[in-house]
Amino acid sequence: MNRINRSNTWWISQGLIYFIITFVTVSCIVPIINLLAISFSSSQAIIENRVGLLPVEWTTRAYEYVMHNEKFWMASRVSLLRVLIGLPMNLVMIVLVAYPLSKSDQAFPARKYYVAFMLVVMLFNGGMMPTYFIVSKTGLIDTLWALLIPGAVPIFSCIVLMNFFRGIPQALEEAALLDGANQGQILTRIYLPLSKPSLATVALFSLIGHWNAWFDGLIYSNHTTNYPLQSYLQTLVASNTQAMLTGDLKSFMDMMDVNDTNMKAAQIFISIIPLMLVYPFLQKYFTAGLTLGSVKE
Repeated sequence: MNRINRSNTWWISQGLIYFIITFVTVSCIVPIINLLAISFSSSQAIIENRVGLLPVEWTTRAYEYVMHNEKFWMASRVSLLRVLIGLPMNLVMIVLVAYPLSKSDQAFPARKYYVAFMLVVMLFNGGMMPTYFIVSKTGLIDTLWALLIPGAVPIFSCIVLMNFFRGIPQALEEAALLDGANQGQILTRIYLPLSKPSLATVALFSLIGHWNAWFDGLIYSNHTTNYPLQSYLQTLVASNTQAMLTGDLKSFMDMMDVNDTNMKAAQIFISIIPLMLVYPFLQKYFTAGLTLGSVKE
């Protein structure tokens, strides 16, 4: 009798778990489907609130309007270069900071002071204007480096990888030292191969951060030709509004089937396509790397 009761309880608990997971999944997917439908619907259908999960009066004018300008492809090139250069730069800096800070206080007596400094820097920063003046005085305005150097050392990712390194058994390093290995060999042959989950996690953080960043492009670029993709997309709605206010007939005719709503929906899907292509390859490492890298202090 007890075995039957336990079995019934197990099935009820499993059913409840699957129900909650299904509910949460549907709650996340339905808004995305709705945005996709809005991006392919006409402006009039959106104004009349007739768009649900399927497009109404199918049109691709929003995507055509976003991609028609040559600046779109120039901005895509800037974002691609930013990711291709910024991601390796971030990973190198994260590893170089996290590895020495993962050592014990006996091996690195000043470790606690550096960790405290990093925590303060992560919580507080100098502000937008001092950062802009530094970037300006160093001659980085209107260059790709203005988008890369200020965020070259992501502190949170350093802490995640540092804690992951501290979870690797110390006996492995001691055995390598007895075999004559130096610190560089220990890092490249022991720590990094064992840290794939955590490296994939911080790589995903950096990838998303570089691809989705838009504010720094507006601040550090005086010319639209130097905008990354997100900065370019952010300016489209403002330029559309300006065209309507100034009576630009050609731009107004171009926007007859486009309004701010489906324009924004199209921007969202254009911007997340690269992330959707990359995330499935890193997802299996993501949970393990984030969890294991946040256990030890």
